[in-house]
Amino acid sequence: MAKSPGGAGLGLALLSAATFGTSGSFAGSLLAAGWTPGSAVTVRVAVAAVVLTVPALLLLRGNLGRLRRDAGTVVVYGITAVAGAQLCYFNAVEHLSVAVALLLEYSGTLLVVGWLWLRQGQRPRPLTVAGAVLAVGGLALVLDLLSGADIDPVGVLWGMGAAVGLATYFVLSAGSQDPLPPLVVAWGGLAVGGAVLAAAGAVGLLPLAAPRTDVVLLDREVSWLVPVLGLVLVAAVVAYVTGVVGARLLGAKIASFVGLTEVLFAVLFAWLLLGQVLTAWQLAGGVLVVGGIALVQLDEVRGPRTSSQVAAAPEAALTP
Repeated sequence: MAKSPGGAGLGLALLSAATFGTSGSFAGSLLAAGWTPGSAVTVRVAVAAVVLTVPALLLLRGNLGRLRRDAGTVVVYGITAVAGAQLCYFNAVEHLSVAVALLLEYSGTLLVVGWLWLRQGQRPRPLTVAGAVLAVGGLALVLDLLSGADIDPVGVLWGMGAAVGLATYFVLSAGSQDPLPPLVVAWGGLAVGGAVLAAAGAVGLLPLAAPRTDVVLLDREVSWLVPVLGLVLVAAVVAYVTGVVGARLLGAKIASFVGLTEVLFAVLFAWLLLGQVLTAWQLAGGVLVVGGIALVQLDEVRGPRTSSQVAAAPEAALTP
């Protein structure tokens, strides 16, 4: 699957961010009805894994050896990028405001840049640095951090754990040579993550409560099954599968920056579905985030030629 900084890869990454962004609104209606965050995320992840089981096994038919070969990557993906990121985020929310916790989690984008620099020698160029500063500044406005927030060191540590999980998600989603099909990666990660979350709930690390009562969505009372199906099918199945494909097409760096738009979509869906009003600062922050992503994408397009391209140049010049 060739890397492409635009086109289908960008569209799929944006679709993934948008569908991930619906999770807050769907989960919010459940939380207001008495669900705990742990219950919402465990149902979302575990049921999504069940939904993807048959398609994943069909893709692996006659080739289960690939799954065994990449089992380690799938387990790390499930524990760190799925279960770990969400457990750390919800623990961060217990000590910090949601806005600060989200900002810390999405600092994982900067960790991706640092990882690519240390492991692959991809030193960030000026446009990427400028884009990162612009995007993080815009994110702070979107999350309304100007209104003031209490900082708890324990919460900061949990938030940084969530950032590591998010960075792992993008790095592993980008894949390697001859990777597993994206749907299989998503299924495996969700299955492992669901098992870890269920185990955390069983030992009391993750409080679980899920009253089966009607909830309010779009100013209407609907069955609790409506937001649950939204969490499972939209915010998990579609979000994770398109996220893996988008990351493979774009590469981890651009995909992680495009992933910042999840916060914009989350704010937008909260406005549309839950009636939460957008402020002028949040709108301005959204413009800055998009501008930062554009700079990073432009930097990728204008990046220096690879060594293979440089080596091929003299031969091309000699070709009649």
